[in-house]
Amino acid sequence: MLESIHVTASAPGKTILFGEHAVVYGKPAIAAAVDKRAYVTIKGRADNRTHVTVEELGVSGFLDLENGTINSDKVGEQNRGILEYVLKSLIKAQTTRSVEVTVKLDIPIGAGLGSSAAVTVATIMAASSYNQINITAHEIAELAHQVELDVQGAASKIDTTLSTHGGVIYLSKNAREFVNLEIDYPLPMVIGHTKKTGNTGKLVELVRKKIEAQPAVMNPIFDSMEAIVNVARKALVNGEHETIGLIMNINQGLLDAIGVNTEELSNMVFTARKAGAIGSKITGAGGGGSIIAYCPGRVEEVVTKINQHEKAFQINIATEGVRLE
Repeated sequence: MLESIHVTASAPGKTILFGEHAVVYGKPAIAAAVDKRAYVTIKGRADNRTHVTVEELGVSGFLDLENGTINSDKVGEQNRGILEYVLKSLIKAQTTRSVEVTVKLDIPIGAGLGSSAAVTVATIMAASSYNQINITAHEIAELAHQVELDVQGAASKIDTTLSTHGGVIYLSKNAREFVNLEIDYPLPMVIGHTKKTGNTGKLVELVRKKIEAQPAVMNPIFDSMEAIVNVARKALVNGEHETIGLIMNINQGLLDAIGVNTEELSNMVFTARKAGAIGSKITGAGGGGSIIAYCPGRVEEVVTKINQHEKAFQINIATEGVRLE
């Protein structure tokens, strides 16, 4: 019976280490897959209805795969978005039978850690396997990027690439190529995140208007961000901890200068440094969300201090991308 068949796939989230916002203007960036994952289980249903449950959010809804619509009255706009990703992922994976989809998240929603990409990638992998379709990692990444474009209107390939392949990547200027960085040592990193979430689209627009108003001031800032990314690439590969921390702090100063910092994020940045982090900065668009702290030998202290006011946890690099469980 089809109802007894079930498939589970998982995919990691991500964090931007260096280069957020500048990457929008053709500058390079460095990002890493992290060991916080989205798990998607698909099994058959006896009726003719496709249903999704996202346990951590208390979100559920019925999906019409034929018409591409969602029937759910109990979700807000942000939480409804995750149903959109699942719906379009099922369609991309050529799902025609009614299925029950269960999503479980290790990744905080709205924290800038690529939860939507992880859900999308895991859903495509699980649905393809359930539908007995052979699919390559490259094809998963391409389909997942198309889903993000369909839902968001615009999207970088960074999130879906990392959720698919794992590891640490350097995105070259103008997104010409992804370069896998060979890092053979643990990166002692902590994520701190606040309940206040930023709107990526609005923040990108805010920065664009500043560039238009003051290009002579803003453009050199983005040139400096490019230099930071290129220094960081060498420092990460060579394990130069002090350099990584130093340029992370400089990067934070530049993000503050372009206006994407908040009081909550700034408090976490300085809390992390006072607790022993040698570098800390916003990760992602800013305006809320998360910071990342680089903490050789001080991970526990940094997590404890941030947790006194916000939420924090250690992360490790996810060397493995999407997988069947």
